Amino acid sequence: MPRLRYVFADVFTDTALEGNQLAVFTDGRDVDDATMQAIALEIGFSETVFVLPPESGGTVRIRIFTPFSELPFAGHPVLGSAFVLGAPLQLDVITLETGRGNIPVRLERDESGRIVFGRMEQPVPSVEPVADTAPVYAALRREGSELPVERYENGPTFILVAIPSEEDLAAMNPDTAAVAALGNTGVLCFAGSGTTWTARMFWSGGEDPATGSAAGPLACHLARHGRIAWGEQITISQGAAVRRPSTLYAVAEGGNGLIDRVEVGGQAITIARGELKL
Repeated sequence: MPRLRYVFADVFTDTALEGNQLAVFTDGRDVDDATMQAIALEIGFSETVFVLPPESGGTVRIRIFTPFSELPFAGHPVLGSAFVLGAPLQLDVITLETGRGNIPVRLERDESGRIVFGRMEQPVPSVEPVADTAPVYAALRREGSELPVERYENGPTFILVAIPSEEDLAAMNPDTAAVAALGNTGVLCFAGSGTTWTARMFWSGGEDPATGSAAGPLACHLARHGRIAWGEQITISQGAAVRRPSTLYAVAEGGNGLIDRVEVGGQAITIARGELKL
């Protein structure tokens, strides 16, 4: 009977039972595609990771599954996997091979050697305007955005919508069926000022507590539209509405509307280890 070892982590938090849940199977070599997908459905977290030997110069290769499909890249699975694997490998930088290329993650440790923070260099997203915003506003039950509504793609796809205030953001109650009808995209709604922002991300599965792959695009969006300076780190609070408070940090480097580099950071904590028997 095969036994697959796993680690459960909460990502973008240092507190158990907060942040975004992640399952990491540390040796996926003997697991076929169909079984990976079935395990992800069994676990039921937004993402489950399977670790494999590297193929293109990275430290390891990872495959990321939602309960229903495989993703080329996602933020909290990359950061969480780096925390899980970085401790036994004793590396300061771990490079994860993903469907969107190799993602380096710099790990910071305290005096005891414990990993306390990670910073991942994300794929630079593509950007395009959303030509027809009416379905987006209808799904959100909103009438407009404080900034241009644009679509960012860095593996997953996100539509960004600026909300006037954090109070308005907290009160949002989107039409979930209409959000799902927008297609294979998330809608990141955000409010704030300066370097402090709050976000809520709605998608066909509901609301995400911490969306690492959208944090980088948010920093890009704010810099491109003059709300922050290029190279300025922002702090993003997310997840309070679903009782999974999370904190993300993001920096976008560039200028003249062009994005050169994107980095997203945060913490993670291991909360369980075990074996799955098949």
